Amino acid sequence: MQRLHARYPFLEAARDAVATEAVDLATVIEQDRAVVDRARERVVSAIEDGKTGDPHRDPRIELLSYPVARVLVSMVDERVLVREYARAEAATAYERFTTDFEDTTELKSVESTGIELETLLAEFELTDAIQQTTDGYRVDVGTYLQLAEDQYGDEWRLVNRAVTDGEVPVTEAELLSLLREAVRNRIEDGLPFDVPAVIATALEDETTAIRDVLSDLDLTREIDTVVPDLFPPCMKALLDDIQKGEHLPHHSRFAITAFLASIGMSTDEIVDLYRINSAFGEEMTRYQTDHIRGDTSPTEYSPPSCATMQSYGDCVNKDDLCERIPHPMAYYEERIDDADDDELEDWREANSEDQSASGD
Repeated sequence: MQRLHARYPFLEAARDAVATEAVDLATVIEQDRAVVDRARERVVSAIEDGKTGDPHRDPRIELLSYPVARVLVSMVDERVLVREYARAEAATAYERFTTDFEDTTELKSVESTGIELETLLAEFELTDAIQQTTDGYRVDVGTYLQLAEDQYGDEWRLVNRAVTDGEVPVTEAELLSLLREAVRNRIEDGLPFDVPAVIATALEDETTAIRDVLSDLDLTREIDTVVPDLFPPCMKALLDDIQKGEHLPHHSRFAITAFLASIGMSTDEIVDLYRINSAFGEEMTRYQTDHIRGDTSPTEYSPPSCATMQSYGDCVNKDDLCERIPHPMAYYEERIDDADDDELEDWREANSEDQSASGD
């Protein structure tokens, strides 16, 4: 097994290398503790640091830890973990191939563990879709749209690009970002998958450890959509209590305020929700909200995990999705992802339209 394969385990050549060695994954998991430990580290580091951790010095262990890590992600079976794991593997690969591209332009060696741009383009069948120019690169528009789909920023929108003859101009740095997306797409493809019972049983402890890490962290993407019908049952119940003017215990008030702030509501909007309460105090409510948001404190607080909500008695009306979700934000994200467009009317916009209509 080559060090290049351990460095880039998503390559087809790396997969072939594992197949050529006739490696039985169940046997590896049962007998090779170092592989399992490194696989767990890959996943936990992906959650906590957005990277896959320091590579093992043994290329065999490093390479085999990749398929085992994919097994662990599949066993946990959380969409948020699939996304974060794929992003972390892609971020690690990006860090490596950008370094390799710089190194190979200066010194090439038959013993190099690095990869060249041409090789990576060929790996993803992008050779014909991407052409180098005197001032950067040009990417076929179809390929560009696919790889830029999840990129943040207006600069990635096609309307802001000088498209010519079906090609989109990109800088070298932008091309590398698109290649990172190609890696992420490949790694995410096929996850999660069904895991044989014998393997699942052997990895129960690792799966539990990963779930524990997930339950303590807010891993959801930035959300700016307020649709109460899609809220997790616990948050829907707390919001209902607020709208009834009921007094909430401190832990409940913190939970719903942190949740509303995390899904994009402003301090003013959150404060307005509490006005119906007879004991409402605007100054204190605004101070608490700004503190939770991190505006007046060094920490931006995340909503409590499901485990914490249960311990405080705020976990109510559990449904089937609650049984496999470790965090209210993960619940909300999955409901948003699965919702139809007509179900995603933002509550703030609807209220604004109602107020405008009543004012007329």
